[in-house]
Amino acid sequence: MDIELLSTFILAIIFIKILISASEKFGLQDIPNSRSSHKRIIPRSAGIGFTLAVFLSTLVFNYDYFMEYIHLYVAILIVALVGLYDDKMNLSHRVKFILIILISTYVVLNGVLIDTLGSYFGFPILLPMAVGIPITILAIVGFTNALNLMDGLDGLAGTLALIMMVVFLMVGIVHDDIFLITLSSTFIVSLVVFLAFNWYPASIFMGDSGSLTLGFVISILSIKSLAYLSPIAIIFIVALPIIDTYIVIFRRLQRGQSPFKADKNHLHHFLYKTKLNVKISVMMLVYIQLTLSIIGFQMRESNQIISLIVFALLVFLFLSLFDQRFKHRNKKPKIKKKKKSQK
Repeated sequence: MDIELLSTFILAIIFIKILISASEKFGLQDIPNSRSSHKRIIPRSAGIGFTLAVFLSTLVFNYDYFMEYIHLYVAILIVALVGLYDDKMNLSHRVKFILIILISTYVVLNGVLIDTLGSYFGFPILLPMAVGIPITILAIVGFTNALNLMDGLDGLAGTLALIMMVVFLMVGIVHDDIFLITLSSTFIVSLVVFLAFNWYPASIFMGDSGSLTLGFVISILSIKSLAYLSPIAIIFIVALPIIDTYIVIFRRLQRGQSPFKADKNHLHHFLYKTKLNVKISVMMLVYIQLTLSIIGFQMRESNQIISLIVFALLVFLFLSLFDQRFKHRNKKPKIKKKKKSQK
């Protein structure tokens, strides 16, 4: 494991440095637009670099394990390649969505399946395969895109993903689960390297090749952790992207807009507009996610009804606090003076 992690670390540095120096040649640059928080052209697609680092180091130094889970690693690599193609060619949202659905279906058919919604009042809710398969696909696709939408400020998505993976590593260590330990630890190492280049002011962005891949990997870790944790505990561990997506969709529907319409109403947009400081905005969301992940890990054996009620109250609290309309509500209406008619 030590040599595997060391090789992941070294390869991640090499690949990311190559992407930074050759981004213009590869056509992998993020050009600012009306929704960007940066003002200069930045290299992107570091995600393919840190994913390749994990893929190759695991293949070479942990071959037997890699072959046992080859279908999952191939799926992860395909997601990264889809993201890379999107970074370069700008895939339509519909095509990208369909591709993620197909890849998610592939991993579900290879054993990554939600087969329970937990136990309530002493009664477990078990899902038959016909129900579990579409729910699992929806969960993977939903969270993969949710984390992708959180990638709006330097260091944000990478740090949130790092926190979640550290918790899943702890779950793996507690229960001696080799898959959870290996997949999470190798991505943790590669993310640490990436964040050294991505922290404000960023030298490179992860791009969709990174955010989609991380969302996909965390989805797999979450589902695999159902063997040890309650579904509500896992929702707390990965809470912030879920809450952010819910709030944004809710607000869009309130306004009569399409839930898929792009806007600047995410949590990080709200904080950035309020604080006008990338570091403060990112750290506030990081502390929130860290708190929620710790709560999720600690409540792994708690009453699921209470946990569900707490999460519902939490969503309501976020919905109330992170409301873009506050600034309009607090403004006093201006009284227009009527011009006197001249005789």
